Amino acid sequence: MAVGKEIRSKIQSVENTKKITKAMEMVAASKMRKAQDRMRAARPYSDKIRNIAAHLSQANPEYVHPFMKVNDVKAAGMIVVTTDKGLCGGMNTNVLRAITTKLRELQGAGVDVQAVAVGNKGLGFLNRIGAKVVSHVTGLGDTPHLDKLIGPVKVLLDAYAEGKINAVYLCYTKFINTMKQESMVEQLLPLSAAQLEAGKDAHSWDYLYEPDAQSVIDELLLRYVESLIYQSVAENMASEQSARMVAMKAATDNAGNVIAELKLVYNKTRQAAITKELSEIVAGAAAV
Repeated sequence: MAVGKEIRSKIQSVENTKKITKAMEMVAASKMRKAQDRMRAARPYSDKIRNIAAHLSQANPEYVHPFMKVNDVKAAGMIVVTTDKGLCGGMNTNVLRAITTKLRELQGAGVDVQAVAVGNKGLGFLNRIGAKVVSHVTGLGDTPHLDKLIGPVKVLLDAYAEGKINAVYLCYTKFINTMKQESMVEQLLPLSAAQLEAGKDAHSWDYLYEPDAQSVIDELLLRYVESLIYQSVAENMASEQSARMVAMKAATDNAGNVIAELKLVYNKTRQAAITKELSEIVAGAAAV
């Protein structure tokens, strides 16, 4: 029964794999709830700061922040947000495909592209295709921290403020629901009036500034851009855990199907061996 022993060994191996994928599914489900809560908790802050930024930009039209100016140069920046680990289905593949399309579009127009990688998968991809990576951050864990993010990202923000690049694009995976995540490539800078108007209500406001309007607007718009980046990373992390949970559930189900098929093959093989032995016994008895 050498064949039967080999099949039993395969069954045991797949059962061990099934236990691992089931455990990973349960861990991802637990982390997913926390990541979703964190993502939703960050949304009101982003909405409120955009609302205030919209009012301030309207209240002081004589001052235009560098983030709202259009730079006339043939260079752009991309903030690429991906995961540090794999085993999350096609999530990273989808966003990297969207990034590749955008890169080809920009390079086809003669635009030099600089990139900031947030996450190990995106960093590895950008290095493989020979993209210019000016900074990166990996190992963020399960909780995004703005103090870790803002250092690498500030390279592109400062470059835009100094007029060295004409646009900054934010690439990440947006959380829609547990079963659906959407790859996004959005223009972060320059901040358009339409972006700010989306957070502006029908009322007009006037403000008293301390120390002065320019200082307040400079600080507020920087915080607004930072909040957009933080929100994109929080969305990406929620998407990662959701995609991993779904992928591990599919792997667990597939392992169960493989085990069932192997057991069927094992039983058929064992039955054939028993039938053969009985036939040999009967033939031997008849010969005697």
